[in-house]
Amino acid sequence: MSKITIVETGLVSPDHRAQHGSFPQMFERMIGAADASASFATVRLVDGEALPDPAGLDAVLITGSVAGVYDDLDWIAPLERFVRAAYAARTAMVGVCFGHQLIAQALGGVVRKSEKGWGIGRHVYDVVPGNGVIEGDRIAIACSHQDQVIAPPAGATTILHSTFTPHAAILYGNGATLSVQPHPEFTAAFAHVCCEKAGQASAPVPLVATARASLEQPLDHADLGRAIARFLARPRRA
Repeated sequence: MSKITIVETGLVSPDHRAQHGSFPQMFERMIGAADASASFATVRLVDGEALPDPAGLDAVLITGSVAGVYDDLDWIAPLERFVRAAYAARTAMVGVCFGHQLIAQALGGVVRKSEKGWGIGRHVYDVVPGNGVIEGDRIAIACSHQDQVIAPPAGATTILHSTFTPHAAILYGNGATLSVQPHPEFTAAFAHVCCEKAGQASAPVPLVATARASLEQPLDHADLGRAIARFLARPRRA
């Protein structure tokens, strides 16, 4: 049994949290459905809670956030140091959306707001064969982002990609770190909420309509959730 420490870097608004849960609760549901033996602890980093020593943790999961990894927030630099320490200790670590971008940046990659604009709704990604983590040829997952990993760190391997998101999932050189851009923890209902919020921000109305319609098609969230649960449960330290 592994204990997964979830680093909460973003908050679901109170009106939606009552129905859909917090980001840590979404991940607990996703991983719990794949691995009933998993247990969880949450570090509410966005609320000022201190990060633990990652060398003493079984596994780490970094959530999404409305923040950008390049924002001038006082908790981003400590989180980058935490990621580098976890990487050095070979602590199992997964980042999703903001977590994906933060891990890539902390380990030497390049992240910026994409000129392609908003990625929302159901996106389909090609799976790199034989990657050892994610199975199948293609996988459909909900996403909600403007920022993207433009260049992965040295020694990292892209294992999911699409025309819109060339680096949609990355396996890092130590073999114990994985990050993914889309959101397997989202329900279709919460993905609709994200489309609505994107529309209230800067996403064009036709794009929002297309994204919402795409969510009527099947999603492979359970498949990617199982892959993440397996990855976090693997023993890795020498």
